Parts: sequence; structure tokens; C-alpha cells
Amino acid sequence: MYWKPFNINCDFDSGVLTPPGNLVVRHLSDMKGFYQDAEAFTTLLGQNPKIYEYYNVIIPEEPGHLQHCTSILMPGRVGDEYFMSKGHFHKKTDTAEIYVTYRGNGILLLQTPEGHCEYLHMYPGSMSYIPPYWAHRTVNTGSNPLVFFGVYRGDAGHDYGIIEENGFAKIVVEINGIPTVVDNPKYKQK
Repeated sequence: MYWKPFNINCDFDSGVLTPPGNLVVRHLSDMKGFYQDAEAFTTLLGQNPKIYEYYNVIIPEEPGHLQHCTSILMPGRVGDEYFMSKGHFHKKTDTAEIYVTYRGNGILLLQTPEGHCEYLHMYPGSMSYIPPYWAHRTVNTGSNPLVFFGVYRGDAGHDYGIIEENGFAKIVVEINGIPTVVDNPKYKQK
């Protein structure tokens, strides 16, 4: 059976897709255990701000298709740590992904299963290549929403469990007004 071609409209400023597809919204309450400063987390939890949302185009999750989405990561911090996405590996670990940043500034943290980390800056026009086998997490280091487009193979899937259990080896915090990548004191090496 042939899948019918189609267009989706993307507002590059806001990241909103029309039609929206599958919209996923994550608030601070969805991020328990991800931030270092438990007291700051609890204080901010009363407001339960939206941390990020993504619009996933409805595509079959099977070989041959390309999943694609837009993500909008809000500005803000929990203590000194910037708002971030949960981060994940792909279930099909040999899957690459590409992010194209439309708006805002951030850092893309990448990590191998052994805990080796790299990071890339995200800025309007940047095209970030995420190779197979690397976990990835986005961090908004700016004062505006970080808006970007992602594309990856249809059957890639997402594995959030490893990151939820072990964390990332690095985190991004503000030190003297500058976004800085530092070791995560709570990281559990596999």
C-alpha cells in the first residue's frame, strides 16, 4: 500500500505545526528527579511551568518512513540548571537524527552508552547531526523559546528509561551568567 504524500505547515517562529499531529507537553511535574537542586524544584513545582512541548507528525512507526517533529523548549532554570528535555536513546540504537534550529539558543548534549559526552551549540540556522548510538538532550540557554525541527527513521522509537535511571554524565548550569557544561554529580555510570 502506498502512503499518500502530504504537506504540514510549520510556523518557524513558534514551532507550531498545522495540523498539530501528536502534541506532547511536559511540565516541571513530569521532570521529577531530572534536576539537581531538589529545593528549587519543589519551590518551582507550585507554579508547575511548561518545560517543553513537541508536535510529532503522524507517520507510521515502521521502516522506510521518516518521523519528523518540532520541539519548543521554554526558557528558565531550576536553581542554576537550565530547562531541558528528558533526553533519550533510540530503541533502534543504530538510528541517527538531525535537528535544525529555527529560533533561540541552546546546547545539545550527546552521550554514548559508556557515558562519553559531547555537546553542540544550537542557534538559528544550525543543523545538528546526532549519530547512531548517542543519547541526546536539548537545553535552552537563552531567554526565548528554543524552537527546532527533528527528523529520524520511522521505526527508531525512544528509550527514556536509561536516562531516567542513570541521568546524563553532564549538565548545563549558569555560572557567573554563562551557560556552562559541568559533570553531573548524580550520574550513575553503567
